[in-house]
Amino acid sequence: MDNGLIPRRYAKALYKYALEKGETKRIYELSKRVIESFRENPELQKVLSNPFVSDEDKESLLNAAAGGKDEIFHQFVLMILRQKRVEYAYGMMLAYRDIYRHENHISQAKITTAVKLDDERMKKLRTLVTEAFKDSELEFTEAIDPSLIGGFVIDVDSVRMDASLSNELEQLRQTLLS
Repeated sequence: MDNGLIPRRYAKALYKYALEKGETKRIYELSKRVIESFRENPELQKVLSNPFVSDEDKESLLNAAAGGKDEIFHQFVLMILRQKRVEYAYGMMLAYRDIYRHENHISQAKITTAVKLDDERMKKLRTLVTEAFKDSELEFTEAIDPSLIGGFVIDVDSVRMDASLSNELEQLRQTLLS
């Protein structure tokens, strides 16, 4: 069975259950904490996939990754342990996050700059993006990429606004070559 299909099915089930309980947003926030825990601790995936680690230990690890014992998430963890699908927990949380964003029209906006900007300038960039994408709720992330040399790149889902100096230099180079 496809590795993407399994997490998506379980994530849909979790979303429907959370929807019934009126807790989709809280579980969304929890899913982001779990995803961050997996990213900060790459060994977590190896432990969950290890058949020699007890289910109780895996249960404790996932509850800790969620920031404590949450009843809805705990029931979900028990289910995936019973179904022998715990090694897909990370993919399930990624899929839940995507389902929630899709259902709630949330777009990802990533602002990449050459150097860290002060709060005032970052706020101006966020306002610019928010005005350009009025129909979407945006979640912002920031990154620094010195190879941009100067300026910024803004990615919102599949749309890119590139106002970087490295892009301007590349366009100039292409013009000179043609």
